[in-house]
Amino acid sequence: MTSQEIWVYAEKHVGIIQPVTYQLITKANEIAGDKKVVVILFESEDQKLEEAIKEYGPDEIIVVKDNRLENAMDSEIASLMAELAERRQPNSILFGATVVGRSIAPRLQAKLNTGLTSDCLNLSFDSELLVQTKPSYGDNIMCEIISPNHRPQMASVRPNTFEAKKNSSKPVTVTEVSGLIFKEAKRVKIIEETPLISKSDSIANADRVIALGRGSIDDKELSLAEELARKLGAKIGVTRPLTDHPKFSGDDQIGQSGNTIAPKILINLGIHGAVQYTTGIENAELVISVNKDPEAPIFKYSDFSYVGNSADFLEGFLKVIQ
Repeated sequence: MTSQEIWVYAEKHVGIIQPVTYQLITKANEIAGDKKVVVILFESEDQKLEEAIKEYGPDEIIVVKDNRLENAMDSEIASLMAELAERRQPNSILFGATVVGRSIAPRLQAKLNTGLTSDCLNLSFDSELLVQTKPSYGDNIMCEIISPNHRPQMASVRPNTFEAKKNSSKPVTVTEVSGLIFKEAKRVKIIEETPLISKSDSIANADRVIALGRGSIDDKELSLAEELARKLGAKIGVTRPLTDHPKFSGDDQIGQSGNTIAPKILINLGIHGAVQYTTGIENAELVISVNKDPEAPIFKYSDFSYVGNSADFLEGFLKVIQ
């Protein structure tokens, strides 16, 4: 029988719990109702990552300790989670829509013979049904997807879609589970791990972002934007049409089909403000937008607006901060 548990996979990198885990715990707490929020944590014998997770207030943390987990393959993690899910029968399982989450989640889905909705932008419950909202049809509509006949219900959510909030008001149970069968991958061995910083992660986690649209992409404006980015310590992102530009790629894209960002400062240059873009910037704290069109929708999402040429704005901004 299916239990009333919402599972959150605790994603970690070089011994640090990733922010998307805390974001998912916060959202799960928000929508849980009478369901339990349970974090699934795989770690080596000497790690104590559950202490950091406790601060965000799940009901329970299930910890699996094994030194082989330090370099475990995604397929090995999926096998362990499948065995654990067979024991506990959760209602739903949530992953971050990251490189790691997009690798483990579909493997687990196949083992459990259930459904998986990827890259969700919202989650809610309708009684026992997890309603999973995601963009579809070229990002032109938002679909609500449910899995009425299979359990657990599975979804992945883009980083920064939800805000992480600490919650120390309730006790957290830590349960260490043993006796799982570690099904070692036969053909692949990790002999050494070298951490890499991807461009998409840099955009998603950046405190300062300069975003470029089709209205701000001539050579002069691009050069000025790069100079401002260097002075502010900002990352440059783009709207979907600019991913075809030689200097950018899909890793730099902001919006429904790209990165969801939550910077402290966001400067939009030449961006009209289609919903496909604005969905990805809803959690930005301070938004400054520049556009020649005084009726551009982007101004509705902005704290400060400048109607005019991006090059003029950039030149003026650079003079002020010199």
